[in-house]
Amino acid sequence: MISEKPALPDYLKHIRIVLTRTSHPANIGSAARAMKTMGLHDLVIVAPNLMTTPMTATPPQFDPDNPQDFALPEESFILASGAADVLHHARITATLDEALADTTLSCALTSRRREITAPLQTPRRLVPELLAAAQRGETVALVFGNETFGLSIEEVQSCNRLMTINGNPDYFSLNLAQAVQVVCYEIFSQTDVPMTHLQQEDHAATHEQITGMVAHLESLMNDVGFFQRRNSERLMRRMQSLFGRANTQTEDIDILRGFFNTVKQHLKD
Repeated sequence: MISEKPALPDYLKHIRIVLTRTSHPANIGSAARAMKTMGLHDLVIVAPNLMTTPMTATPPQFDPDNPQDFALPEESFILASGAADVLHHARITATLDEALADTTLSCALTSRRREITAPLQTPRRLVPELLAAAQRGETVALVFGNETFGLSIEEVQSCNRLMTINGNPDYFSLNLAQAVQVVCYEIFSQTDVPMTHLQQEDHAATHEQITGMVAHLESLMNDVGFFQRRNSERLMRRMQSLFGRANTQTEDIDILRGFFNTVKQHLKD
């Protein structure tokens, strides 16, 4: 019997990822994939400023007066893989204030020193507060800046929490989509969604099955003359004890007995 997949917590729908002034089309798609992998679907893209890439020779231009007319290029959908639905339902806004209008908690992702007094906190420290708000039905947001320049001072000031991903002080250079993945994973890891659907079911072999397999093994050992200089009784007691202690599965028994049958057949040929 295969374990049923657990349902995702309903409150994850209250957690929003906001990408501001993103420049690489692939990063938008990869961020969507990172989100969906961790059960998140609410994506808002603020004033995208897409660059030319080998796959996107003519990037779409964003018109702040008509944000609803902006269409992501094919490159974003290709990199999203199975998360194209996240992109199809993504909201495009002209300003960060619009993206945060209905939120109660908003975390600015930054790794730079700033003249802002709010304390920097890691995802692990901040996620419990975010999840608690989401469970109350409040909308919370995690805001990621431009790949090259990050978030501006004004964008950071629009948020009420500062979050940073700690890393190697001598070299810290996360790609935008990687940063989204790290934060989304920390959120999902604290939801306590069980992994039972990923675990192999336990079908422990019975005493009778192990005894029958050991007898089969003894017969094969006898056929190949293994007991000529050994105490068969003592050795087979050890075999019975060994397989009894080893959490032997019924599948293990089937594999071993199939092997014994094959060897016996070869001995006869």
